[in-house]
Amino acid sequence: MPTHYDAIVIGAGQAGPSLAMRLATAGRKTAIIERLRFGGTCVNVGCIPTKTLVASARAMHLARRGDEFGFAIDGSVEADMMRIKARKDDIVRQSREGVESSLRSTPNLTVLEGHASFIGARTLSVGAQKLAAHEIFINVGARAVLPQMADPNDPRCLTNSSILDLETIPDHLVIVGGSYIGLEFAQIFRRFGSRVSVIEQGERIIPREDDDVSAQLKGVLEAEGIAFHLGASRIDLTLGADVTVTVGGPSGTHDVNGSHILFAVGRRPNTDDLGLDRAGVKMNPKGFIEVDDQCRTSAAGIWALGECNGRGAFTHTSYNDYEIVAANILDADQRRISDRIVCYALYTDPPVGRAGMTLREAQASGRPLLVATRPMSKVSRAREMSETDGFMRAIVDAETRHILGAVVFGVRGDEIVHSLLDVMYAGASATTVARAVHIHPTVSELIPTMLQDLKPL
Repeated sequence: MPTHYDAIVIGAGQAGPSLAMRLATAGRKTAIIERLRFGGTCVNVGCIPTKTLVASARAMHLARRGDEFGFAIDGSVEADMMRIKARKDDIVRQSREGVESSLRSTPNLTVLEGHASFIGARTLSVGAQKLAAHEIFINVGARAVLPQMADPNDPRCLTNSSILDLETIPDHLVIVGGSYIGLEFAQIFRRFGSRVSVIEQGERIIPREDDDVSAQLKGVLEAEGIAFHLGASRIDLTLGADVTVTVGGPSGTHDVNGSHILFAVGRRPNTDDLGLDRAGVKMNPKGFIEVDDQCRTSAAGIWALGECNGRGAFTHTSYNDYEIVAANILDADQRRISDRIVCYALYTDPPVGRAGMTLREAQASGRPLLVATRPMSKVSRAREMSETDGFMRAIVDAETRHILGAVVFGVRGDEIVHSLLDVMYAGASATTVARAVHIHPTVSELIPTMLQDLKPL
């Protein structure tokens, strides 16, 4: 006979632990199952380790700019990958242990380690154990796609996870994929001392963004020595003494020879081996679990949260899934996925902070638009820090004066964009922000100034 619980959570990523602890605290007999590492992608191979590397790379970059700021350093600034990795590993370890400790110290919550698989409706096996629950919550995340051309046994073929285990600096890192993950690692390892080449099938990098964001960021990265090969209609890989990538494009075919290759070409959900068909849980053709606006699956009593439901690929959207589910189940508060505004950041330097619609999306909506833009070169605080790359832009509905979207591409843009995102959630008008008094000298103080200069598109 299976062991019965009120609730079972599969996966200890970003949504799972908070939900499990909330359910247990509410008096429900709860179990959480994790088969690999507590904390999921963000803690172990995502946000925390990569942004730790971003910080090391930025510190080195600033040190090399001493002449601009009036100081000199004896000798060159060189990366010690063993020490960089040790710092990263220590920060990751603290976060992972913190998640596990919180779970194990929560009363009424059982922590199980192993692979969970459905053997029937709301019934699971974990090794030799059988478990059943009135409610089951799936939070199993996703993993990097390794294309068929790659050799998973060759240590030179890397994903965003395996690249974090490097203990030496690649001589020449070739990156396939010119979007968010690929560009962050491109800048990190270029600043660590690698030669870096980025190969992208599209005609521009980060194609989700507006053309001017893509173009300016490409210019920033090229100025640091990163090479781009765009419009790659053909990409072949030969693993010999070198890593040779044959790139075919509009100007013909050429080879890019490197020491390592990073594939940043997408992710797939970790739903392959859960036995979801035995529970009546529907997936889409890409393996993502289909959910409604409150994270409920096609099977009664089963929810899916986080990246595996295909409704958001970020830590913050996963955590919001937890908030939505908990609000509906425990608080009689009808929160929905569709209530949230798209927002994210690209952690290059300078970063790209985004909220709501792009300009291209706003134009496609057919609304009458007002747009305001300000280059970072006209922001005093940015000039004081010699960080003048990029720009900020807000897109406003001309009739309602509501802010439809914003981008802050520039120093601290990942933080500053929240000053517009919060106003969007509040439903306040752009006029409210335009009349706000911000602190001087800051980058944020130019947000109201920018909105005082809205013009019809």
